[in-house]
Amino acid sequence: MNQQKTAENKPPRSVAPPVDIYESQEDFLLLADLPGVQKADLTVRLDQGELSFEGLRKRQAQGELLAGRDEDILFRRAFTLPGGIDADKIEANLNSGVLRLRIPKAAAFKPRQIAVTSS
Repeated sequence: MNQQKTAENKPPRSVAPPVDIYESQEDFLLLADLPGVQKADLTVRLDQGELSFEGLRKRQAQGELLAGRDEDILFRRAFTLPGGIDADKIEANLNSGVLRLRIPKAAAFKPRQIAVTSS
């Protein structure tokens, strides 16, 4: 992301927001805390096996939470995805300051029950 300047001509402070990662038989789930971030200020990308999200949290969106601070906050996180995911079905949702990324596993990589027969 470009080093944007704020209205006061100061570069934004850079942070790496906390992320929780969960795995099930069906998918991976990433939950990132992004309080005050608006959908328009967020970009989620998949490029050569790297899933990343980045954006800008504007201090005006935080109101009293950032009172006394004179800076916007630039954030970015990136993760290398394992093989066996279904990249076309990745979902991203931003709700109440939490980014939810659902990364489904490809059918060929999901565990499956094998029937046992007798002869």
